[in-house]
Amino acid sequence: MTEPIIELKKVSFSAQNTEIVHDISLHIEEGKTTALVGPSGGGKSTVLKLSAGLLVPSQGAVTFRGKDISLMSRVQNLEFRREAAVVFQDSALWANQSLYQILELPLKVHYSDMTKAERDERIREVISMVGYKRDLLIRPAMLSMGEQKLIAFARALLCRPSLLYLDEWTESLDDDAAYRLVMLVKRMQSEHKTIIFVSHDFRIIKGLADTIIMVVKGVLSLELTKEQILADDDMARLIEKGIES
Repeated sequence: MTEPIIELKKVSFSAQNTEIVHDISLHIEEGKTTALVGPSGGGKSTVLKLSAGLLVPSQGAVTFRGKDISLMSRVQNLEFRREAAVVFQDSALWANQSLYQILELPLKVHYSDMTKAERDERIREVISMVGYKRDLLIRPAMLSMGEQKLIAFARALLCRPSLLYLDEWTESLDDDAAYRLVMLVKRMQSEHKTIIFVSHDFRIIKGLADTIIMVVKGVLSLELTKEQILADDDMARLIEKGIES
């Protein structure tokens, strides 16, 4: 078995004296797509953030290519952040910055030798990819929730990541916009990118995920391949019911 790109080793996480995730171990295979599913409040978004190194485990370890993310040097962490990108459920756009400034910052951080013209070109490229058509000099407050999600997705694409984390990434989008982002994810799959996503949309889960992991009450409840779910109608119904609860 090849080394996983991301591994959670007996990971638990607590906040405000409450355990949210308990003793989860996961292997994320490089070049594959993993869906984290389960009922609302069950801990799946916390598992996503732990696997992205955005939260530090109370116990256990999270590794990227065998290196503990929490123990990385500044240089190693910067390399990881360039290779991995996150689309947050609430988009997480800076309120006091213009959309252009929000999109320009990752390029300034990770590609300091880029010229202004090169940054402009890359920003135009990603906003075209996600289908955003409005002014980039406005601030996030002037956007709908769906438009904010498009900008968040565009930001995640800027550095051409090989590892993409998506948390409820099609929420607040109309059908056309959601379809466009699904097609972008499918293109990334064809390029052998690693994708980890949270979603309540069973159609998207069935259409994209190679592996489906159910998290219930902070515990890993099920781990199945797409083939196992498609071959078993009862299991598919169980997954769908768990997502809707």
